[in-house]
Amino acid sequence: MGKHSSLNDDLRVELDTGSTVEIPISKILAPPGDDISLKKDFDPKFTGGIKDKSGAKQYVAENSERLSELQRRLYAQDTHAVLIIFQAIDAAGKDGTIRHVLSGVNPQGCKVTSFKAPSAEELDHDYLWRITKALPARGMIGIFNRSHYEEVLVVRVHPEFLKSQKLPAETNMKNIWKRRYEEINQFEKRLSDNGTVILKFFLNLSKEEQRERFLDRINEPDKNWKFSIADHKERDLWNNYQKAFEAMLSNTSTPWAPWYVIPADRKWFARLAVSEAICRTLEQLNPKYPTVSKERKKELLEIKAALEAEE
Repeated sequence: MGKHSSLNDDLRVELDTGSTVEIPISKILAPPGDDISLKKDFDPKFTGGIKDKSGAKQYVAENSERLSELQRRLYAQDTHAVLIIFQAIDAAGKDGTIRHVLSGVNPQGCKVTSFKAPSAEELDHDYLWRITKALPARGMIGIFNRSHYEEVLVVRVHPEFLKSQKLPAETNMKNIWKRRYEEINQFEKRLSDNGTVILKFFLNLSKEEQRERFLDRINEPDKNWKFSIADHKERDLWNNYQKAFEAMLSNTSTPWAPWYVIPADRKWFARLAVSEAICRTLEQLNPKYPTVSKERKKELLEIKAALEAEE
């Protein structure tokens, strides 16, 4: 395994074949405060120069074991929570990434929440209400498959959805998106200040690759269930979504919760980059098993002696 350094340093990946690859952090991290252009700044086909695809897959599997140990220590220490957020266009691979990267984590210490269209009850509250309910407790890892960012993505592309939110007239104004970016940043800052480590991954898929994946879902009967007519209709709004993604990245990548822009055209690389970023972040957090007091150790030794005497 590679050595893992600060957030601003490149990701260092050491494959079992002996090759070492440096993935420039500038290729996968949206700098806080910068205006982001997905077309100019991030290449969805980027693979970090890695040619060993099978080695990369093996590395992800090893990272799963690495993450499992880190999660046990996180749970035992019980002072921090980890919130992992995934956002992407349809067919970018959120489900597969979550499944492959987090397969080794104990289900008792991890929960995946998928956010669909809000219910009637949820619409009777502010848009962060249902998010707050799903936040991970201390010692836990929470994964959001979509999140509060739907409120500045889908709702921005479909402003008619705002009508169902029954907002007061003075609230539903032209500056609503700017205000929501600020509210989200403040919300995440409060979480960060109180011990929740936030990791945000935007899976950056090209339009060409989405087309291929849609065709694959149609051509293979076992994948027909994955394809939605609505997904194809949303594809017609591709440029609108790209602008919404860029605005999201530009306005909500912060020092306490930066966005990783993960190249998603090659699923194996997306999973490698996500798994390495998660493992490195947890290693920097360095959770530890609680130490036992001298009095407690004495009690344990006495219990041990009693149990051994039963033989």
